[in-house]
Amino acid sequence: MNETLTRFLSGVVYVALLIFATSYSEYSFFSLFGAFMLIAIYEFGQLMQLNKIASILIGGACYFSMVYFRTPKINQSLSEIIKPITDQNSDLKFLGRIELYILLIAIFTSIKALFLLFNTHKNTLGTGSKYLYLLGYIILPFIIITQIPYGIKGYNPKIVISIFILIWTNDTFAYIVGKSIGKHKLLETISPKKTIEGFIGGVVFSVVAGYLISRFYFDPNPKHIERSIFIWTISALIISIFSTLGDLIESKFKRMAGVKDSGKIMPGHGGILDRLDSIIFVAPFVFLFYQILYYVS
Repeated sequence: MNETLTRFLSGVVYVALLIFATSYSEYSFFSLFGAFMLIAIYEFGQLMQLNKIASILIGGACYFSMVYFRTPKINQSLSEIIKPITDQNSDLKFLGRIELYILLIAIFTSIKALFLLFNTHKNTLGTGSKYLYLLGYIILPFIIITQIPYGIKGYNPKIVISIFILIWTNDTFAYIVGKSIGKHKLLETISPKKTIEGFIGGVVFSVVAGYLISRFYFDPNPKHIERSIFIWTISALIISIFSTLGDLIESKFKRMAGVKDSGKIMPGHGGILDRLDSIIFVAPFVFLFYQILYYVS
């Protein structure tokens, strides 16, 4: 089969599966991203030469423990769960603290990964650092992804789907603009094809997409339209910047491992980690932004 056609069909199946599972129910959403996480752990274990069985067991225990705690409260928003602890009973206090620690560890690991990205001399990692990245770069972001679609009215799949739309918009237009007018390399040592012009193009079109999402996809109350536009245009800005960084960081890990793709599970695309490198790096920062909005409002 033609490689372009293979890549196209593989991409269509991936997008259709993601949208269907996210939209169908919370349980299908949890199940899909749980499966994605386990595959990503396996692929990262290969890249970093970690014990893959131990890594999968650790990741599975963390992920499914959080799903278990959330399931009885499936219609309760995350914002309500992490209200000041004086408003909550003991089990919600515990869950709120755990989610706060998850976010802090993930943000810390993301910052550490950024230092690694721009460190031109660092090409090896110790065992401790590898397991920290496994936890904070792979496992915890997948857990955070499962928290993001919970708003004031409970589970809302449109939130996650919109984030993916913004990531895909950024990737598509960064490629188109970079291919058309790109002259200045963004980070040539890690990703020779990315350009500054492409990066700017991706940001601009993502912000436009964020505006369109706020106006036509969520259909907000006219009284709140300005707030919705603000939230989604800022979200688009955050997503376009950090999704690009996430792609570069995964490229750094692959370069350190001396491989082109993280895996072969998706014909023409590589591994699951190759497809989800943007969302797993974006998730902690988008989630942090949403929590800041909650407390400010």
